[in-house]
Amino acid sequence: MSTLALPALTALGLPVDTNDAAFGWLRSSEDLLGDPAALQARLEDDGYLLIRNFFPREIIRTARLSMLRRLDGANLLDKAHPLEDGIATKDKTITFMPELARDNPDVKRVVFGPEIVGFYENIFGGPIRHFDYIWVRSLGRGHGTSPHCDLVYMGRGTHRLLTCWIPYGEVPVEQSPLMLLEDSHKKSARIKNYLESDVDTYCENRPEQVKKVKEEGGWSHAGWLSNNPVSLREKFGGRWLTAHFQPGDFLTFRMDMIHGSLDNATDRVRLSTDTRYQPANEPIDERWIGANPAAHGKAGKRGRIC
Repeated sequence: MSTLALPALTALGLPVDTNDAAFGWLRSSEDLLGDPAALQARLEDDGYLLIRNFFPREIIRTARLSMLRRLDGANLLDKAHPLEDGIATKDKTITFMPELARDNPDVKRVVFGPEIVGFYENIFGGPIRHFDYIWVRSLGRGHGTSPHCDLVYMGRGTHRLLTCWIPYGEVPVEQSPLMLLEDSHKKSARIKNYLESDVDTYCENRPEQVKKVKEEGGWSHAGWLSNNPVSLREKFGGRWLTAHFQPGDFLTFRMDMIHGSLDNATDRVRLSTDTRYQPANEPIDERWIGANPAAHGKAGKRGRIC
């Protein structure tokens, strides 16, 4: 897709500069699938791997329909349109809904199935373990996600951890695809203090944090790097990179890769999951494992003296 063919894009309501120096396309590594060493080298260089046509389309479609049925049951879809179109009800807000994956074997078939497990075993060179928690983004018309790195939300175990982002259906640029800030994983020293933070950790000697985090179950900070994707890119350099995603694609990237998403300018719900994978023999963040992970709830909070 050329720049000339792009519609006007926004991120958090701000116009995105789509000139070649500021905006570009993720590189596909589909051609490297049979070469684990080449995949590892590209992941180190680019900080991400986009794999086109990876999953059988039918399992993606089945999982998509299972989530759409739950949205429809909650009266969040416009019944004047076919279910599979996923058109949001105009007066309802649809955002983060992990319950769409809870006790859902069709979603688990995708995110914990043999295809993805085998892929990460090749990347890490041995047995892997995944977080049990499944993040589901079901975004209707509206703003996307603010730029951040995943490490501040899940960094208590190994940092040899990778995010896997999977779209359930076609996601064109105007429907809030994920975007990565080019080469930002090579600039981690500039955000060292941020990357060492933990949104669920609080200072025991600061009453306001004890109240906000321990007692009320909030975060010590929001986790975002910025609520202005435009000025953040100008500050760090590089381009915002994205793709026109198709069913069967997935994107994996490092914990220190700055990423967010474009806004959804359509009435079609953008469905995606993000899950995490790591070597099986390395420490794991206790917030995200087990039958009922603590996640960001009160059980996951940790105090320290500041």
